[in-house]
Formats: sequence, structure tokens, C-alpha cells
Amino acid sequence: MGQKVNPNGFRIGIHKGWQSNWIAPAKDLPALVEEDHRIRRFITKELANSGISKIEIGRKSDQITIDLYTARPGVVVGKGGSGLETLSQKVRGLLNRQGLDIRINVLEIAKVDLEAKLVSESIAQQLEKRVAFRRAMKQAIQRCMRSGAHGVKIMVAGRLGGAEIARTEWAKEGRIPLQTLRADVDYGRTEAHTMMGLIGVKVWIFRGELDRGQWSPPNIKLQTERSQQEGQARPERERTQGRAGKKSRKAG
Repeated sequence: MGQKVNPNGFRIGIHKGWQSNWIAPAKDLPALVEEDHRIRRFITKELANSGISKIEIGRKSDQITIDLYTARPGVVVGKGGSGLETLSQKVRGLLNRQGLDIRINVLEIAKVDLEAKLVSESIAQQLEKRVAFRRAMKQAIQRCMRSGAHGVKIMVAGRLGGAEIARTEWAKEGRIPLQTLRADVDYGRTEAHTMMGLIGVKVWIFRGELDRGQWSPPNIKLQTERSQQEGQARPERERTQGRAGKKSRKAG
């Protein structure tokens, strides 16, 4: 029998935090945990094309704060913030509680290829489009290693290539120290719905070792980094617009 444990749960309290951050009386715990599960399931389904990597939920008396870690923040926010307002209204309707304040924060992921959940979803989408599974795995590993990963392991299981008998295939590059608690290992899994049935995809990404007591750094873009990138992109746009204006004047 297998003796493996989820790498994320194995490291909770060591250098990873919980995804539900709230305190409640013991009698209310089951209902609130089930409510968190419904919120995550609803948002994942509602924003299926937004690259949601993680959903953290915090609670106060009559307030729920939802932190969305996404690769496409523009899709979540929508035009003028309309997407967030619509999503908060739908979540409020899902919970059906009067006077509940829903606050949603959108956090943009810095390096998409270092998030195991997003990498597994990318591979699953390729499998659904009938891309060869070995090619999809190899390309995903190369992208992860170029993004700075110390090691990557990808496993797919199911009727691979349309075979009659299901089997498991895996590929690995670098090292994945699963039993080393100070190792920052991210784990994600998903399912590909193909014509031949379900194909499971699991991804392990080793992002480096941490010091004692150090928490895993969040893979998000800070406001300063975003402003610096926008500042670097603005002169390039101005130069491009300037060249276009000169060409139009010459043409005139």
C-alpha cells in the first residue's frame, strides 16, 4: 500500500500556512469548513479560465475576505471592477446569509511556471486537445526549469494515447526532496477530461530550500514590481507611438 502524503499538507505549520485563516467555536467548525469548500468549488468553476492557483479565506464576525491568487487578474477584475462586484454578489447569494460582507482581493502570480496547480492544468488542457502526453510533459518541465525551479516531477495516469489498458507514466528533472521539511515543494493535481476517459495529472516542483523558521515566499507580484514594469514598458510604448507618428507625418 502507498505511504505517500500530500507535500503541501506535510509542510503546513513548518513553512506554509493554512488556506482557511479564522477561529470559531467548536460547534460551528463543521458548517464553516463546508462553507469554505463550497466557496472554493464555486469560484474555481466560475473562474475556470482565470488561472486560479490558490484561494485563501479569512473570516471576522460578518465579513469574509477571499484572496485569489491568479495568473490573469484582468479576467477576474473585469472592466472597471465589474467582475469583482458580480463575483461577490454571486458568493453572497451562494451562502444566503443576510448582512454578510464579501471582500475579494486579487493577487497576481509572478512566475506561472512555478505554480504546480497551474502547470498541471496547462498539461491537462493540452491532453484534452490530443497533444502527445510525453511532449506535453517534456515542454512543461523545460518551462519550469527555465523559470528557476530546482527540480520538477510530472506524473500522468489513465488511458494514455487511447490505450485500452490504463497505465502510469512519469518524467523528472532535478531533485525532489519530499522528506526534507525545509524544502519548498509545491504540489498540484488535476484531471483531463478526454474522449477516452479521465487522465490524472500530478506535478511536484522543488523551488529551493528555506532557512529554519522561514516561511515560503509568496509567488506574487508586489505593487512596486508592477509599477517598475509599467514604468519600463511606458517609454517603449512612447517610442513606438513616436515612430508611428513620424511615419504618418511622412506619409502625409
